[in-house]
Amino acid sequence: MKLQSLMVVCLFIVATIHTVQAQVAVSNVKGDAFGKSVYGLGFSGGPASGVGISYRYHTEGKSSLQAVFGIFKPKNTDTFYSFGAEYQLDLTRSNSARFFFGVASSYYYNGAGGNNYSAPFRFGAGLGGEFLLQDAVHFTFQGLFTYFSDGTILPLPQLAIHYYFY
Repeated sequence: MKLQSLMVVCLFIVATIHTVQAQVAVSNVKGDAFGKSVYGLGFSGGPASGVGISYRYHTEGKSSLQAVFGIFKPKNTDTFYSFGAEYQLDLTRSNSARFFFGVASSYYYNGAGGNNYSAPFRFGAGLGGEFLLQDAVHFTFQGLFTYFSDGTILPLPQLAIHYYFY
C-alpha cells in the first residue's frame, strides 16, 4: 500500500513539474547576451560564499566572478556579518539557463567582542545552475561540498537571485 501511494505522489510531482515548465514564458533576453560582459546585482545566501547583497560579473567568455557582503544587527543580539567570493566556470548555456562549476570561499562573524563561530572560514566546490525567471531576473541554485575551518565537510545548497544589466 505504501509503494502505491509513493508511486501516485511521484507521478503527481512529475506531472506538475512538466505542466509548470510548459507554462514558462520565454523572454527576449538570449543566452548569447553573455557573449559580452554583463553584471548583475542581487541577493545570495549559502555557507560557502556568504549571505547578503551580491554583485556578479560575467566576462565575455565562460567565467563569472561574484562578491557577497552582508551585515545584520538585530536589536537584542550580537552583530552578524559575512563576506565571500565565488568563481563560476560555465559548462553549458542556452537561451534560458546555464550550468557551471563553482568554487567559493567566505568568512562569517557573529559576536560582540569575539567571534562566536568555531569555524568561521568556509570553502566550497561543486555544480550549479542559473535559470531565467523573467526578462533579466535569474535564479541560481548550487550544490557545493563545503569545508569548514574546523575540518567538517558537508554537501550544502546555495541560492541566489540576480538582476542582470545587459
